[in-house]
Amino acid sequence: MKLPDSLRNQLKIPLGILLPESQADKINIKKHLPENSYVITVGDRTTEKMIDYSLIPSLQIVDGQEKREKREPPTLSDIATELVVENPAAEITPQSIEIIKQAFTMQSPIRVNVNGEEDLLVIPVCIYAPDNSIVLYGQPNEGLVIVKVTPEIRNKAQTLLDSMK
Repeated sequence: MKLPDSLRNQLKIPLGILLPESQADKINIKKHLPENSYVITVGDRTTEKMIDYSLIPSLQIVDGQEKREKREPPTLSDIATELVVENPAAEITPQSIEIIKQAFTMQSPIRVNVNGEEDLLVIPVCIYAPDNSIVLYGQPNEGLVIVKVTPEIRNKAQTLLDSMK
C-alpha cells in the first residue's frame, strides 16, 4: 500500500501528545507510561533514547536511518527476538503488517529491523497493538509523540490505512 500525496499533510499531525524536544526527558516520558504498559518505539532515535533511559521498549521498530541518513541502529544486548522485513519508503507492505502482528504474539523485547523505511509502520502498530500499549515515535524537528492506543486511535489508524492503495 502506497502513501497517497493527499495523506502527507494529515500524517504531519501527531497521533498523540507531542512532547517538545526540550521536554522529552526520562521524567516527562515516564509520566505518560502507565504501570505495566506495552511500550512500542518506531524509529532509531526514539528507540535509542528509551534504551538510554533504561525504559526498554517491548517492541522496537528501526531502519538504521535518522532523517533519511544512514546511522548505526541502537544497540541492546537483551533482545529476545529480531525480525527483518522489507518495507519501501512511503509504503506499508502486507509483510510488514504480518510481522507486526506476529511480534505482538512473541516474548518481548522484540526488534523489527526494516530494510527500507519504518515511519509509516506507526499506523499498523496502532491498529494491532495490545490493549494498554503506548507508542512512541519522533516528529522530525519537533519532538516525541506519545500515543496511548485507544479504540479511537485504532479507528483513526485504520481509516489512514484504508486510504492507502
